[in-house]
Amino acid sequence: MTVQLTAESPPPTAPPSRAPARPAAAQPPGRLRAWATRAPLLPALVFLIAVTQLPFAATLVISLFDWYALNPDAREFTGLSNYGSVLSDPAMRSSVVTTAVLTATVVLASLVLGLVLALLLNRSFRGRGLVRTMLIAPFLIVPVAAALLWKHALFNPEYGLFNGALNWLGSLVGMEEVIQPDWISEMPLLAVEASLVWQWTPFMMLIVLAGLQSFPTETLEAARLDGAGGWQIFRHLTLPHLRRYLELGGLLGSIYIVQHFDAVFTITAGSLGTANLPYTIYHTFYRAHEYGLASAAGVLVVIGSIVIATFALRVVSSLFSEEVSR
Repeated sequence: MTVQLTAESPPPTAPPSRAPARPAAAQPPGRLRAWATRAPLLPALVFLIAVTQLPFAATLVISLFDWYALNPDAREFTGLSNYGSVLSDPAMRSSVVTTAVLTATVVLASLVLGLVLALLLNRSFRGRGLVRTMLIAPFLIVPVAAALLWKHALFNPEYGLFNGALNWLGSLVGMEEVIQPDWISEMPLLAVEASLVWQWTPFMMLIVLAGLQSFPTETLEAARLDGAGGWQIFRHLTLPHLRRYLELGGLLGSIYIVQHFDAVFTITAGSLGTANLPYTIYHTFYRAHEYGLASAAGVLVVIGSIVIATFALRVVSSLFSEEVSR
């Protein structure tokens, strides 16, 4: 007797339920979706183009004409001759040198002082918040007001604070006659540089302080356990970590100082060898009424600022990439 064994087949399983597919017509196309996400930014983009790009385009067009404002009917198209005149003008070349010296001096001095102040503020002490607020205050003052403060309250030879301090020190040491220097007349470029350093040191301090507070404390503790001193830690650990932040502060400061106008106009009115590029452009445009030459000089300044800004953006991008990689 044979017994036939038959394997029972498993019961058929129902196919997994799927959510009803969304009709293709209900899904917005990719391009429409992209425009929908960018639409809130369009008013800002239109405003930016109207405020910055259209005036620059007009300046570029004017720079191609020989345009004397007091005789507007005689203007004519001259091509790139205005740029050649600007580059060959002795006054313009002198203003380029003055701008370079002013920018380098202010940026380097502000970076050094900002680094020292940031190192001091990175330590814990009573009243640190108040001291930090007081040190930031010069950067918040309107540039013209800051220049007026230095011109009248500090540099004035008759009632200025500097000469008053010299008189007080002379009376302490028993001097009968104290020299009262005329700071602006005797050292005009240094007077402008001092006011700008005072105003831009807080900006550099904030950037360096942000870099110090992002430094990992574990590395410092390990270096101290290995017997490293304060100078060794600063030289081999802190300073290399702050290199990107110092570069960023220097580039951002250079962008502003290159096109700074307020202190030169307010303190010295561009005299005594202090006329930088922005003041020379102002004098050419509003005093000499040479619209074409002034526009050509302005275009060259914008090109130089764009070059510096490109390096600044690269430094910022590298900083962000380093922070993300951590």
